Amino acid sequence: MPRPMNARQELGLLLVLMLVMFTCIADFMIMMPLASYLMAELKISTAQFGLLVSAYSLAAGASSLLASSQADRFDRRHSLLGCYAGLIVATLACGLATDFHWLLLARVLAGIFGGVLGSICMAIVGDVIPPERRGQAMSWVMLGFSLSAVAGVPLGLWLAAHAGWRLPFYALAGICVVVLLAALVWVPPVRAHLARLDPNANWLDNYRELLADTNHWWAVGLTAMLMVSGFLVIPFIAPTMIANSGIAQSELMFVYLVGGAGTIFSRPLIGRLSDRYPKRHVVAALIVLSFLPIVLVTQSFHAPLGWHLAISLLFFVFVSGRFIPATALVTGATRPHLRGRLMAFNSAVQNFASGCASLLAGLIITQQPNGYLAHYGWVGLLSCLAGLVGIWIAARIKAVS
Repeated sequence: MPRPMNARQELGLLLVLMLVMFTCIADFMIMMPLASYLMAELKISTAQFGLLVSAYSLAAGASSLLASSQADRFDRRHSLLGCYAGLIVATLACGLATDFHWLLLARVLAGIFGGVLGSICMAIVGDVIPPERRGQAMSWVMLGFSLSAVAGVPLGLWLAAHAGWRLPFYALAGICVVVLLAALVWVPPVRAHLARLDPNANWLDNYRELLADTNHWWAVGLTAMLMVSGFLVIPFIAPTMIANSGIAQSELMFVYLVGGAGTIFSRPLIGRLSDRYPKRHVVAALIVLSFLPIVLVTQSFHAPLGWHLAISLLFFVFVSGRFIPATALVTGATRPHLRGRLMAFNSAVQNFASGCASLLAGLIITQQPNGYLAHYGWVGLLSCLAGLVGIWIAARIKAVS
């Protein structure tokens, strides 16, 4: 066991890990609302933009698969610092990109390092924080997700509107440097797990045991369908609001601000509902409720900003809320000694599914000579179809533990 930490050290560690998650999620999310800037300045098509979004996710998925077998071989402090330093370099490279291919390579690099940071943070919490306080500690760290939507993306859009699309990447890289320095101070060595490491273990055997259970495939299948449903639509919300619905660039930040703020209040409620009622029923209800904002957000119509904010609020609340009971289903779909491997595999599936969905949406949507983005409505219907498949899969997941 690692040396016990006092309350001040523990709080400092959790705040640093929360900031790591905040910057990591902001690095992933900021690409999507910057679509109109990138498409205009770098002269890229909708298909190329879809590839930029999917490149991060696919690279993150590949690195997550590797991490599921190799992450336990290193001091977790070293893993965190090394991957975070790599993310800083990749984020800076995004801001320096002068063409599509440079930016694509930078996004792949960001995905490689950013894709494993979340699992490293959670592993540190699991190793350092006692079980009786681990849930509260996890809530602190996962606050970074909501903060990235409420503060990170709107701030990035504000910077882009006033100084161009490169500044958000430069600013994020600067924030990451400060967080890295804080991590050097507050993240202790975490290497107790190394004493239990079997250097002769065959990683192929570990994968065989994991993949032989059909219930595991149903579990990750649900995750895949929810990611496909979400990321068919999410990457093109910002550019279609501007090109099709007439929303101003300066107003786009309010879409993410209002939507992200809504999730801060809705997530605890959805969590309580997931504990009170059968989780597959809660998943099904949230998926059906999400169809309304999905269909509305993928239709092109001019309306007051308040109308679009209301639709975005419903979209953020229901589309992101589906993952709360779904993740609870996935974690309970396996035996305890396989849970770590299943969650790592689930993380890889998340990234691969979101990347493929973004790429598919970019191929379906076409930009007309007047700038209008066509066929987004068909993408919305395809998103709803993926949600229906998710409901069917959720009903087949067996609770194991």
